[in-house]
Amino acid sequence: MEVTVSRRLWTLLEPLHAVVYFTAPSRQAFEDAGYRGFWRGYFAGRAAPLGPVGAAPVTALFYGFAPRMVARALPAVWDLAPPAAALAARQAGAVTALRQGFTAQQVAADDDLLTAVTGLLRRAVDGADPGGRPLGAANAALPWPDEPLAALWHGATVVRELRGDGHVAALLTAGITGVESLVLRSGRDLDRATVQAARGWTDPEWQATADGLCARGLVDVHDRITARGEALLDDVEAVTDTLAAQPWHALGAGAVGDLVELLEPLARAASTLLPAGTPIGLPPSR
Repeated sequence: MEVTVSRRLWTLLEPLHAVVYFTAPSRQAFEDAGYRGFWRGYFAGRAAPLGPVGAAPVTALFYGFAPRMVARALPAVWDLAPPAAALAARQAGAVTALRQGFTAQQVAADDDLLTAVTGLLRRAVDGADPGGRPLGAANAALPWPDEPLAALWHGATVVRELRGDGHVAALLTAGITGVESLVLRSGRDLDRATVQAARGWTDPEWQATADGLCARGLVDVHDRITARGEALLDDVEAVTDTLAAQPWHALGAGAVGDLVELLEPLARAASTLLPAGTPIGLPPSR
């Protein structure tokens, strides 16, 4: 049951968070803050809760980017604008995007609904143990916004990054590097061209990784995932779901059910703002 609940809440919260990456208002907010170019805004916005951090810890925490790609943005982005500016930009862009999405889909996201949702999210976050989850902990330490849409996005983001830290731990324990996880997912369900370009790996690096996975029986000679590779990824996802269930213990089954019901129309509306294919493998919201 915990795994089922954890997976369902992920499918609902991830689209709400992801508007910060894939919508025009968010890109404009980062540009207005001084972060010219998509990737400067991405690395500044996602890393900002950690402070003016350099490339090495971000490469480790984000777990999948080629180190040189991260190093092109960090720490140089902090010379363009400080972390506080990135935090403000990401929140402003996400709020504008969500407001536009809810309006376009005629979702009645009034203050009462948003207050109810964020109240439940806040209880979940307050009940979570962020130990061993540095990116989630850094986001959880930020103050909750007063503005209802901002609070919704913040809550979704904290839970999302707590889950992401657990996913990295699950991959690491399974003996799968960041780039290996990308090659495996591309052999299963993601578009290689999109993922490889978005994470900065060269063709020789990608092929060397695929060859190593092939030698372990995890992909075949055509880089398609094997049954053994499928089982490994399924195990990783199961561990991720189990680790991600912890914040929901504080709510109890009844409150979790209420949260799912309240989130469903919001998640569907947010999903309409996102492209069909992304390098983060967005789940279906339904």
